[in-house]
This record gives sequence, C-alpha cells and structure tokens, in this order.
Amino acid sequence: MPVITCIDDLKRLHKRRTPKMFYDYAESGSYSEQTFRENTSDFAQIRLRQKVAVDMSGRSTESTMVGQKVAMPVALAPVGLTGMQRADGEIKAARAAAKFGVPFTLSTMSICSIEDVAEATQAPFWFQIYTLNDDKFNRDVLNRARAAGCSALVITVDLQILGQRHKDLKNGLTAPPKFTLPVLMDLATKWQWGLEMLGTKRRFFGNIVGHVEGVSDPSSLSTWTAEKFDPTLNWDKIKKLMDMWGGKVILKGILDVEDAEMAASVGADAIVVSNHGGRQLDGALSSIRVLPEIVSAVGNKTEVWLDSGIRSGQDVLKALALGAKGTMIGRAFVYGLGAMGEPGVTKALEVIQKELDISMALCGERNVHDLKRENLLIPQGFLNAYS
Repeated sequence: MPVITCIDDLKRLHKRRTPKMFYDYAESGSYSEQTFRENTSDFAQIRLRQKVAVDMSGRSTESTMVGQKVAMPVALAPVGLTGMQRADGEIKAARAAAKFGVPFTLSTMSICSIEDVAEATQAPFWFQIYTLNDDKFNRDVLNRARAAGCSALVITVDLQILGQRHKDLKNGLTAPPKFTLPVLMDLATKWQWGLEMLGTKRRFFGNIVGHVEGVSDPSSLSTWTAEKFDPTLNWDKIKKLMDMWGGKVILKGILDVEDAEMAASVGADAIVVSNHGGRQLDGALSSIRVLPEIVSAVGNKTEVWLDSGIRSGQDVLKALALGAKGTMIGRAFVYGLGAMGEPGVTKALEVIQKELDISMALCGERNVHDLKRENLLIPQGFLNAYS
C-alpha cells in the first residue's frame, strides 16, 4: 500500500485507476460548479482555536447517530454507481464501514442490489430512496430493504428533477460503459479495473433491473427514471413515504430553515444539511454556511447532520463545533474505493478519524460531544454574509 496521509492522496490514486467517466461522475458538480467548489473552500475559511496545557488523555471520537453507536459521527453517504468505481463497490464499502464501526448507506441507484449487500455483510446498513411517483416500486423496494434488515431509511428530498452535470453528458455516462473509441482508449490504461469488472456479475443497477418491468438496458432505465422522479413532491408525500417505511427516517437535502422546520414537524429522526455535493442547484450556499442557522432553528427537535464538502477530520470537527450531531461523507470514501477497493475505504476512514482525534486534542477537547463554537475562529460576516 502506498503511503496515504490525507484524502487527496486517495483522490490522486482514484483518478489514475478509475475510468474517466466514473471519476468525473464523482468529481463534478452541476453547471458552473460554483457550489461544488465552495463546499470545500468555505470549510477552509474557518480556522481552529489552539489551546495548550490541557489534559489530552482519554480522548474519544465515539458517538451515536439516530441511536446507533458509531466509532465517530461520520456515515457513508448514498452514492449512485459506486459499483462502477470498483467492482462490487457497494459491498466493499459496506464491509469497510461495518468493520470500522460507522454506518453505510446504499443508494437506490447502486450497482449491487440490496440483497447483494445484505448477503455479503453482517452489520445492518441504511437504505436511501428517492421521492418517486411510483407507489408500487416504493413499497416493493422498502419491503426488500426491510427484509434485508436495513435499520434506517434515508430519503433524498432535493432530487425532484436532475441538475445538469456537464461532464456526464460529455462523457456519455452509462453503466456499464458503452465501448466507444475514447472509452476503449481510456480503459486500456485501467487494466486492473477492467479485470475486476470481468470477474463480477454486477454491472448494472441491481435495485431496478429485474424489479421493474421493461427496464433492461441504459436507455430503458433513463426513460423510467425520467418518468418516475416526482416534480409534484410536497411534504404530504414525504410523510406518506415515511409512514410507508415505519422506522427511523433521515431526510437528506435540506438547505433552508423553513424546510428544516417542516422536516422536523413531520417527524424526521435526523435531517442532513446538504446541497447534494453541489450536484443540484448550482449557486446555492455551501452546507457549512447554512448549518448554524438550521441548528439554531431545529437542533432540539431532531438531529442535524452535515453533508457536502467534508474531506478531512478537521472538516468533521468544524461541523460538530457548529452544532451538527453527525456528518456524511461521499467523495471522501469514493476516492478510497476507487484507489484501493475496500482497504481504500478503510484508509479514508482512518485518515479522517486520526485527524479528528489529533485536531480535537490540540483544540483542548477530549470528546467530540464537547466541541463547540468557541473551538473555532470564524471570519467576520461568514455566517451572515447573505440574506
């Protein structure tokens, strides 16, 4: 294993070892990618307040997320096409998360199916669903998730329609890839990826193919998804989907205080402050900028987590210090998966936990539950720069 000191080390290996269209799928935002960039650059503006001559022994990053004990308050976010970053990618990521002691969330648009992941892993995982207008599919897939022992449902509420990602259109993104000349030339340099893909039967969307009549190829899948995403979504429909599940529910994709208050009022066990990694509304604020006002509005009514922009343990620290009870990472673990498979996901988690632990200590804190606004130095106007 090469020496890995930070998530960027994994990102460089990911780019070298993964076909361009799938690397670009992960490493892109919508339109101008302003929000995608600011998710990370806004984190960088926040500084840490160093403290000395404090007892740093007996430190702990352990916490809980919706009642589940976690080694650190970090969950693996739902990421579509994870099984195209590496063969059987969802299984490998789920195994790494379970061994490390953090939750894994399986996307509806995964390559490995719910049953594939459940069969290959021991620990319960979470399942993510979109707000589709197909009640039969919703009921069937939730029954499958329930039968697989999924312990929580993540409902993505910011994808009624799909934001345009230029790179995906230019690359002709499909799963599996179409073998055009540019794709074949790229794959010729990614032989390890190709060999692993030849060794797996899982190359298409396992939660949909075989479970939806008439969906058997990329073209029919595109038609189905275009028809099934629900542009008429409202809070009554979200509540109906929550009731259909009947268990713990996390609502992901909240950026507005009024929406956060509505999410709390319908009974969400947690909400995820997220702009979909900058992949939906370009020009929206970064998640870290809007986190404090959402925490202030609903922090005692439901758990508030943060997603979008986390690339380090210090980013996790900053989110927790601003009131988040948990965080989710997407790209950070995908870089590790694309770089080295399951060991790469483990390494990404190790890197984040070690940096969180050391930085917390140097800020004078011994427990993640003790992190607070006073641990940070925030530029004047950062939290109220926009109105």
